[in-house]
Amino acid sequence: MTSKNPEYDFKWCPGCGDFGVRRALEGAISRRAIEDERPPENNVVIAGIGCSGNMVHMLEGDQPYGFHGIHGRTLPVAMGVKSANPELNVVVVAGDGDFLGIGQEHIGPQAARNLNITAIVMDNGVYGLTKGQSSPTTNMGVITSSTPYGKTEEKVRPFQMYLTMGVSFVASTMSSQVRQMSTLMSEAMNHPGFAIVHVQSPCTEYNNTFEALKGNAKKGIAPLAYDIPEEHDEANFQAAAELAADARVPLGVLYRDASRPTLDQKIDEINAKAKEKTAASLLDALSI
Repeated sequence: MTSKNPEYDFKWCPGCGDFGVRRALEGAISRRAIEDERPPENNVVIAGIGCSGNMVHMLEGDQPYGFHGIHGRTLPVAMGVKSANPELNVVVVAGDGDFLGIGQEHIGPQAARNLNITAIVMDNGVYGLTKGQSSPTTNMGVITSSTPYGKTEEKVRPFQMYLTMGVSFVASTMSSQVRQMSTLMSEAMNHPGFAIVHVQSPCTEYNNTFEALKGNAKKGIAPLAYDIPEEHDEANFQAAAELAADARVPLGVLYRDASRPTLDQKIDEINAKAKEKTAASLLDALSI
């Protein structure tokens, strides 16, 4: 139970990577409140279904607004909120199954619109809440509760997908690197356009990838995760595509394009061009 929601029991398993994501998000929201001199209520956190969805209920400290939606539909809800009030800082929190499975169809349209929101994707490579079934980012051949003889399809490659669809800010981080992750979240929130921070957030119960990501010299395990070189040009799409094609996990900002207009800016331009119609002219248009 929590003091905010005594009628429900929201929790994560001990050691879950999502705890680190929560701390980083709290830091980013607090930092934004200080820098922009706006209250926490200027932020809205949109969640779907899954372990990641508990984020709305487990944030500590001064509270942003929260909306717990349905599975895979965080982006349409976020678009509705942002369209109603463009001044709000809208943050989506989702899991790999939520965002890259049933929710995958919504990424392309929002990238094309350059919707000015931030999406934080917690990738643990399984459907953790429903007991470890394979997800879009589960490696092929892996045995799970839903693939007892091994997963038969190739896994989704998120970074390549985001770039191909036209997401204008793409960053990668790990749940254990809270300070770096929080900084990337702040950069994403300040980016004018559709920003995604993809977090490797291991599930300690069904897919504990901490050792594989960090490496273990004693066991001869090379780390999958590595820092993006400082000389990387974030504005260079081809350079970003090369990082995205790496079988390992690059950490940092892969791509940033701040030159594209956002959806709300384009709507403002259209509104400025549209001629205001009087009630009389509208009635006249309907008359026979």
